Amino acid sequence: MSRRPAWPDVVVLAGGDPLPASLLADVAEAIDHASLTVAADAGLHHAHRADREVDVLIGDLDSVDPEALEQARRAGTDVRSYPVDKDATDLALALDLVLERTAGAGAGAGAGAGARAGAERPDVLVIGGHGGRTDHLVANLLLLAAERHAPLRIHAWWGADMLHIVRDSVRLTGAVGSNVSLLALHGAAEGVRTTGLRFPLDDAVLAAGSSLGMSNRMSAPDATVAVRSGVLAVLQSPIT
Repeated sequence: MSRRPAWPDVVVLAGGDPLPASLLADVAEAIDHASLTVAADAGLHHAHRADREVDVLIGDLDSVDPEALEQARRAGTDVRSYPVDKDATDLALALDLVLERTAGAGAGAGAGAGARAGAERPDVLVIGGHGGRTDHLVANLLLLAAERHAPLRIHAWWGADMLHIVRDSVRLTGAVGSNVSLLALHGAAEGVRTTGLRFPLDDAVLAAGSSLGMSNRMSAPDATVAVRSGVLAVLQSPIT
């Protein structure tokens, strides 16, 4: 599977399970191409395993190793520490920072219509945030797809899997036969169209909770998924 649709403008490193060693070169290259890199607490470890530093480290810092924290400080990383008892997860704080840095005063709640109107949205790659506790995984998925983040074009590397949050369209690249699943979030996704998949959809409606989009397959090395209204989580998995 190709690891990226394009090099991201922003890389956000979240906690969760360690990434496979085979992906560390891709992590390093993504960080090198990004104009902003933000680690959410223990997400710093992904960067250090790839022999890279980050621009900003944010969170309550209860999961990052003291040695890694000190290394980041020596490297000049902007460290922003929050209390453990707070109303937002470390990943939410990181995404808020990205909105402040990239989306301007119009970012945040209520900005979705403007994002759909054709304004250029920065590509944000979230690395990690998978594995571990199930409630964290579900919360991270819903967080990435929240309306607040409509000004961002969000993708994620969850171990060997790729996640795309789609509000308009996305181009997929991958091995023929690899798995692709489409899930509607926050309500129905309407006008869903696909190309390059074994089971095509043409102006389909995916209700929230529908299994219609589950376990499709790449029928060509390139595919597309588009939606007229609503939000889709598109998950790509390697051939099993």
